[in-house]
Amino acid sequence: MILPPVVAVPLIVAAVAIGVTLVYASVLDAKERRVPHRTWRPALAVAIPAAVWVYGLILLADWRTAAGYLILVAVFCGFFYLFGAANLFGGADAYALIIITVCIPFFPIEPYFGSPPHGFFPFAVLTNAVLINIAAPIAIFARNLIQRNRAPLPCLFLGFPVDGKEIQNEFGFVMEDIEEQDGRLVRRFVGFTESLGRMVRGEKRIYTKDLRLHPEDYRSELALYRKAGRVWISYGIPFIIPITAGFLTALFMGDILFVILTILAGM
Repeated sequence: MILPPVVAVPLIVAAVAIGVTLVYASVLDAKERRVPHRTWRPALAVAIPAAVWVYGLILLADWRTAAGYLILVAVFCGFFYLFGAANLFGGADAYALIIITVCIPFFPIEPYFGSPPHGFFPFAVLTNAVLINIAAPIAIFARNLIQRNRAPLPCLFLGFPVDGKEIQNEFGFVMEDIEEQDGRLVRRFVGFTESLGRMVRGEKRIYTKDLRLHPEDYRSELALYRKAGRVWISYGIPFIIPITAGFLTALFMGDILFVILTILAGM
């Protein structure tokens, strides 16, 4: 779907502002595991007026189509907000996806593989981000096999062991429960279902960032990790990085999932 310049140009301006901010946010999140809300202020100052202009034009041209997209925007924003509130997304991740959804509902330019029939840009960003994020567990699994690390099968995809003496310098969260009983260490892996349940219940996991910033609050845990020698942690790739990659691939290449399904359908 090729948009008229009066609609495409504001969307392109918004996409540039948000794209630059996403790249900067990815760098911040990779280094500090934190993206302050003020990071988005310059992009919002540009993107929101552009979005208002686009919505106004679409409403005047075809209010039924505009209403359909506005419903989609509301549903996706609600979905991202609820996932962020349930700790299934990081706060910065949910915030970024909501901004993309509100400000860029359509493809600003025709991507290389063309626009999918739905024409809803945020959906392509999300599916691309998820597909790109899948590559990380596969690489981690291969690394664990090469290093002959032993753990339950799901853990081999989600994490790797690190030196317990240096765990606070890593990025991720601890995947094991370790305690001392009768002078010996007792340890067990926390499964994905149990870990997800803890997140939903709001039970705090032990993040390496907390060990680094507040070592006085985790003296007993740090002592146990040193005794353990090697401790399994999750991989620490912030989801904002796949979101950024999903945004850029959606913008220039299109909806990867739609392309894959189209190829499979034609086989």
